[in-house]
Amino acid sequence: MNTPEKSIKHSVSPEEWQTRVNLAACYRLIAKHGWDDLIFTHISARVPGPEEHFLINAYGMLFEEITASSLVKVDLHGNIVQDTGYPVNPAGFTIHSAIHEARADAGCVLHTHTRAGIAVSTQEDGLLPLSQISMLPCSSLAYHEYEGIALNGEEKPRLVADLGTNNFMILRNHGLLTVGQSIPEAFLFMYALETACQTQVMAQSTQQSLRLIDPRIVAGVKAQVQLVTKGMGGDLAWPALLRKLDRLDPSYKD
Repeated sequence: MNTPEKSIKHSVSPEEWQTRVNLAACYRLIAKHGWDDLIFTHISARVPGPEEHFLINAYGMLFEEITASSLVKVDLHGNIVQDTGYPVNPAGFTIHSAIHEARADAGCVLHTHTRAGIAVSTQEDGLLPLSQISMLPCSSLAYHEYEGIALNGEEKPRLVADLGTNNFMILRNHGLLTVGQSIPEAFLFMYALETACQTQVMAQSTQQSLRLIDPRIVAGVKAQVQLVTKGMGGDLAWPALLRKLDRLDPSYKD
């Protein structure tokens, strides 16, 4: 599958185009960090405006190939609402559509199948408060039991109920998920969750006794995060990440 020959920048609103650029950048960053899974998993983002429309990757493209113009606009059922010549996997939108429909604050939903994330998802105790980076996800973490490949719409209410108002979720025996008000926020949340999982797996591999962080510290971490990010959340690091992408390969903006 090739990237589009022509940009669709002038056929969408400036607000949608900016969302497309940020979402394409997020796909490229996931690939750069090695968190992609061939053509599988998804990142979805709400299109600004009153319509319940969302952007998601074209099915069959590697994350490193995603561009702003190749992203597919769909409704809550995964139906394509603007034909750009690219297919979408409706089944892959099951998890995302459930969260977008239930959470008005879900500007972006990011889902991965990383080795470290899956490894932690198989552990009975899940994510442990072992490291400073684990504090953020541990302060807003939910779990959802495995029900098979996410094709069944009947799973949606259980998924939504398990997530609640949390921004991090471990899908048991499956992978990781973050929900952000914006694309930069969802990426920052995944960075924290994935790094925490990698650190946990590495610490467990030493076969040494592990020191857990005091639960009282975990309880107070949200206020501390606000101070560290100056209240900007993912937006604090996002411009620097875009500058890095521009140096490496700016084609995500096509």
